[in-house]
Amino acid sequence: MSEPTRGYLREALAEFLGTFVLIVFGIGVVAQVVLSGQTAGTYLSINLAWGLAVTMGCYVAGGVSGAHLNPAVTLALAVHRGFPWSKVAAYVGAQVAGAFIASAVVYLTYMDALTAFDSGVRQVAGAQGTAGIWATYPQAFIAPFPAGFIDQFVGTALLMLVVLGISDARNAPPAAGMAPLIVGLLVMVIGMSFGYNAGYAINPARDFGPRLFTAVAGWGSDVFRAANGWWWVPLAAPPLGAIAAGWVYDGLIGHRFPKGLTPTSAESATPIPQPGQLPPE
Repeated sequence: MSEPTRGYLREALAEFLGTFVLIVFGIGVVAQVVLSGQTAGTYLSINLAWGLAVTMGCYVAGGVSGAHLNPAVTLALAVHRGFPWSKVAAYVGAQVAGAFIASAVVYLTYMDALTAFDSGVRQVAGAQGTAGIWATYPQAFIAPFPAGFIDQFVGTALLMLVVLGISDARNAPPAAGMAPLIVGLLVMVIGMSFGYNAGYAINPARDFGPRLFTAVAGWGSDVFRAANGWWWVPLAAPPLGAIAAGWVYDGLIGHRFPKGLTPTSAESATPIPQPGQLPPE
């Protein structure tokens, strides 16, 4: 195996493991809250745990791959920060795979609690609906387009806007080793302020990997039909929101530094994300 090939594999494996850590903690906290009837946590604990999950995922993968952990981040860095397009497919595939395997681990861990909750009948919605533990579903008043699309576009744009500021070496970045903690706090505040409509997926891998898992683990194709076919929104809107955020950041800040200064490279940036929610009532 050539050195470039080993490098690609090393980075893809880091993205896989970092995303796995992010999603296993994120979905795990939602499972604990939902299956306990909110006696073992609340929406606040979900937001706190998702923020910490992002932080842990960043620390696991940041030094190897930059810890994108989100296809929207990877695509935005390719568009705006010179991240190699040749690596995009490997990063995205690793992120989705990490989220899928994390979903399986949470399912196996909480299998008995899940059966006690729904009597073994896997339902997407309703009083015993549990698909929302894994993937996001909007509130009943949110249509996929335009309201849902706007929700995911805005949430991801806010994420990427701040990530670009954090990772820009010209712009008073955090002290060494602190970026993952700051990004975790960022995800936490997004959940606390923009999580109500649709659960702030803001990450195609965070939503699609777990949704695909539920489709094959007993919930069936309803996970793709539910909420007027919501599933495509967390796939399509976040990349567009992240790319738009790059234009906004560079237009207002990035292109206005004195000449000769360059932003932190895509290779060493420590971007990241993603999150979860209580299922809509």
